[in-house]
Amino acid sequence: MEMSEAHAVLASARRARVDPHLSIKTYDPEADMMLLHFGPQHPSTHGVFRMDLHLDGEIVVKATPYVGYLHRAVEKLCEKLSYVMLTPIVDKNDYVAPMTNEQALNMAFEKLLGVEVPRRARWLRTILAELQRVASHLLWLGTFTLDLGGALGGGSTLFLHCFRERELILDLFEDLTGARFHYNTHTIGGNRHDLPAGFAAKVKQVVAVIEARLPEYAALSLDNGIFKARTTGVGVLDGDLALELGITGPVLRASGVDHDLRRDAPYHAYDELPVNVVVGHGGDCRARAEVRFAEMRESLRLVRDAIDGVPEGPINGYKPIRQPTMAKSTGGQVYVGIETPRGELGTFVIGGGDTPTSPYRLKIRPPSLHSLSALPYILPGQTVSDAVAILGSLDPIMGEVDR
Repeated sequence: MEMSEAHAVLASARRARVDPHLSIKTYDPEADMMLLHFGPQHPSTHGVFRMDLHLDGEIVVKATPYVGYLHRAVEKLCEKLSYVMLTPIVDKNDYVAPMTNEQALNMAFEKLLGVEVPRRARWLRTILAELQRVASHLLWLGTFTLDLGGALGGGSTLFLHCFRERELILDLFEDLTGARFHYNTHTIGGNRHDLPAGFAAKVKQVVAVIEARLPEYAALSLDNGIFKARTTGVGVLDGDLALELGITGPVLRASGVDHDLRRDAPYHAYDELPVNVVVGHGGDCRARAEVRFAEMRESLRLVRDAIDGVPEGPINGYKPIRQPTMAKSTGGQVYVGIETPRGELGTFVIGGGDTPTSPYRLKIRPPSLHSLSALPYILPGQTVSDAVAILGSLDPIMGEVDR
């Protein structure tokens, strides 16, 4: 197939919004194309992820992603351990947002067991989830500017500054849980750790610092000429295709789809703390960046509004004498989805495993896996350097992709 014909096929496929894969199985020297094995390597592929890129010069003609290099059989492991032993296991899935991993898992167990979470614990979970969202987006911003080129943001300046602010949030998590990364603080019925003395004042100070510095970070990225050139009109994903692929979170909202589980299916304290959902337009790398910037501002507002209003009361409504049980004969099965920094993280669980204290089946729906499914559709027609920018704009975490 001549390259002009190949490009015509791709253009037609994108217009029809069907799978744009060409019938290219292996590299054919007669086709005047090159097969490039892209990854796995850090940092440009964000971990153990690779793609096969069929290139016409620098132009991507076909992209085939491959996942599974980080597979650790987490879901099967969860069927062998008891409910209360699983929280530290899922901490390692989305290792940039472990707080939300813990919440999604234990909310599914609470629904399965019919456990009511105290109001104080729901507010605390909301605060921790929003702080985690800011910490995650800061890490994304710092690494994304490195993906786009060393001259952007003064080399590694923005990268280091984002990590500095993220450390402030990790300090708060350490004050609460005693751990800086894998917390094991959420549990069935609420939380293990209550707010320490002076925590509210520290939270407000951190929020004020990050809010004051975000305009500078926007100037170093969104207003930077290199950033604009590398992101505007690059990796366009239309909203209809995003919905068909099951994409959620900032990537979906950047494509113009107004959907956020915090507002549309409220959980924790979101029914008491209304969320202003940020929706972008254009569906390109720049739109995805703008949405995440706006989400950081909104999350900081939510934390500031919530921290002084945390109600009194217990932080856990379920303290069984024995392990929580769910007999297989009940046939209980539930699904719970929450809005993480990358989209809808879902947990599907069937109660009653080999022992009544373990799940019979557990399945995790990771938002990063769905985001990566867009690559074969939006990479063709882009350059190799654009592939790095597009992948970074999706903000995938390979731990939750492979599980």
